[in-house]
Amino acid sequence: MGDPRRIKKKYPKPAHLWQKARIEEERVLMNEYGLESKSEIWKANSLMRGFADQAKRLIASKTVQAEKEKVLLLQKLVSAGIIRTSNLDSVLDVKVKDVLDRRLQTVVFRKGLARSIKQARQMIVHGHVSVAERKITSPSYLVKVADESAIGFVEGSGFASPDHPERVVVEVKK
Repeated sequence: MGDPRRIKKKYPKPAHLWQKARIEEERVLMNEYGLESKSEIWKANSLMRGFADQAKRLIASKTVQAEKEKVLLLQKLVSAGIIRTSNLDSVLDVKVKDVLDRRLQTVVFRKGLARSIKQARQMIVHGHVSVAERKITSPSYLVKVADESAIGFVEGSGFASPDHPERVVVEVKK
C-alpha cells in the first residue's frame, strides 16, 4: 500500500537528462507557456503518453469492453479540448503543446484576463481566478471546453473591479 506521507511522482524523468536538443525544446516551451520547472512539461508529456498508450491498446482490442472504453476516452479528450475529432487515430497525434494549451494558466492569458503568461500564473496561485464559480489555485488545471467561457475573477478579488490598475483594458480602435 505504501506510506501515505510519500506521494509518488506522476511522471518519469527523461532517460538522459543532458540531451541538448531536448533541453532547447523544453526551454522554448517553458518560455512560451510560463512554466516554473521542467517537471511540468514532463507531467504533460506523461499524460499525453498515457492517452496514446490507452488508444493503442484499444485499437488492437475488439471486445465489447474495448468499444465502451473507446467511447469514454474520446468523450474525455474532446470535452477537454485536447482533440477535435472523435477518432482514435487523432489521439496518437496529440502533442505536448495540445495538453499545455488546455492549462488554466494558458487559457487565462489567451482569454486576455492577464497581461502576460507569468501574471496569469500569479493571479491563479494567489486565488484571483475562478472557473464556473469555483476558485482554482492550480495553474496546471486542465480546462474543459464547456468551462472555458465561465473563467473569470473571484467575486471578492481586487481584479473583479474594472478600475484595478493591473487589469487588462481592451481598447476599441476607431
